[in-house]
Amino acid sequence: MAEPPRPFRLRGCGAPQKFGVAAGSLRGLLRKGCRLLQLPLPGSRLCLYEDGTELTESFFRALPPHTELVLLGPGESWRGCASDIERLLAAFCSQQDAVVEAARRLLTDERAPHRQKLLADLIHNLSENILAEGKEDDKKWFEGLESRFKNKSSYMRHSCESRMRGYMREVSGFISNVHPAARDAYRGIIDLMADKLKSVKYNGCYFDRREEEEAARLCTAEGWFSCQGPFDNDDCPCKHSINPYSNRESRILFSTWNLDHIIEKKRAVVPELAEAVKTRDGREVNWEYFYQLLFTLDNLKLVHIACHKKTNHNLSCDKTRIYRKRKQTHEIS
Repeated sequence: MAEPPRPFRLRGCGAPQKFGVAAGSLRGLLRKGCRLLQLPLPGSRLCLYEDGTELTESFFRALPPHTELVLLGPGESWRGCASDIERLLAAFCSQQDAVVEAARRLLTDERAPHRQKLLADLIHNLSENILAEGKEDDKKWFEGLESRFKNKSSYMRHSCESRMRGYMREVSGFISNVHPAARDAYRGIIDLMADKLKSVKYNGCYFDRREEEEAARLCTAEGWFSCQGPFDNDDCPCKHSINPYSNRESRILFSTWNLDHIIEKKRAVVPELAEAVKTRDGREVNWEYFYQLLFTLDNLKLVHIACHKKTNHNLSCDKTRIYRKRKQTHEIS
């Protein structure tokens, strides 16, 4: 028994116009769609607009009425609604100057606060100069900075280095809380950490666009940074992201983002280090483990200020890694 016709919304690949078409079978819908959009029947196929899933007869029968479909001609492909977004962004890029100018004209006459905000945000975002690196190519980005910074990466490296130096000062400043008999050993570990930080330039490469391989864990080569979420949740619920290289405002805003220690620096890592030095009893403190917790991405997450939880993380150091394991020696008889 033939299935009764059901209505669907049909569009061509990359075409904005939608047509209402009714059919009781996949083959029937395909024939009607090809006639309507003037495509050859051989090699054409139908897929879901949402995610690009290609239709089979059984899948077609399970679809609810008014499902949005895309008719693909021979050689065409569809990856879902993301394809529309890509086309929209491409259009913005190719006509970016014209769009900005049109938005500025609209803004001069706009009185509604909400629409004013939308137009201002559009102008701000489309006026970004992400690819510019040198001072001469994006002078506004460098406004308010010291003249010694000649490119964006040099300032971003400096910012990261400043954070790392700040962490080092906190570790050094804790020495007054260390048992007097253990302070020399604690100073020795501080010196080792300081030398390690200097050798890697205070991890400034994490924020250097030109060091793509090193920076890949935090950002893309274009400089986009994503919030890595609260310490107890790998997903940032607000999907915060920022490109501090894009404009001056984004650079300033990015300075409010935090490098959050998952195992907390003040509550856990530094006190544990002081305790380890005091109670080492001839054992060698594994200072490199503490260095990783304090200064590397092993224990640091980049988070938007709203996602930086100030409450106790209730996480502690790995007790099995506090001291170095002694090497086994075997006598040969």
